[in-house]
Amino acid sequence: MGIAFNTRESAEVLWVIRDKVQFMGEVPEKGLTVLEVTVPPGSGTPPHKHESIEIFRVLGGEITFTLFDSTPPSQVVAHAGDVLTLRSYQPHNYVNSGDVPAQMLSIVEASMGSFFRDLGSKDVPPAGPPSAEEIGAVMAACERHGIEVLHG
Repeated sequence: MGIAFNTRESAEVLWVIRDKVQFMGEVPEKGLTVLEVTVPPGSGTPPHKHESIEIFRVLGGEITFTLFDSTPPSQVVAHAGDVLTLRSYQPHNYVNSGDVPAQMLSIVEASMGSFFRDLGSKDVPPAGPPSAEEIGAVMAACERHGIEVLHG
């Protein structure tokens, strides 16, 4: 078996709502996927939880993670070089509240890679907040992949 090698230019790219998700590598024997995610200013995820563990390493910019497993929820503002590890079913979200795009490397279980492939599009999305149709597509994909979106 040879080595797998991807560059930012050669990696598969999908747009998940406004985030650019690049599939940088996989370890099929361990069920892991390595993603590079570019998060534009104002973009992020709704509060949610899922079975997959997630390890995030911020490569550039700033990402605010909110953890919803305590009252009140706790926030972590992560900068380049910082690493956040989330356990299975830990309720969380992230947002780029800065004014420049942020990048992060993420290691997830293959099930999350499948979610991104199901929801993602090869087409560059329009600027601005997601439409009602896009939000509906996210909710449907979450349901198909066992991701629970948390409501206030």
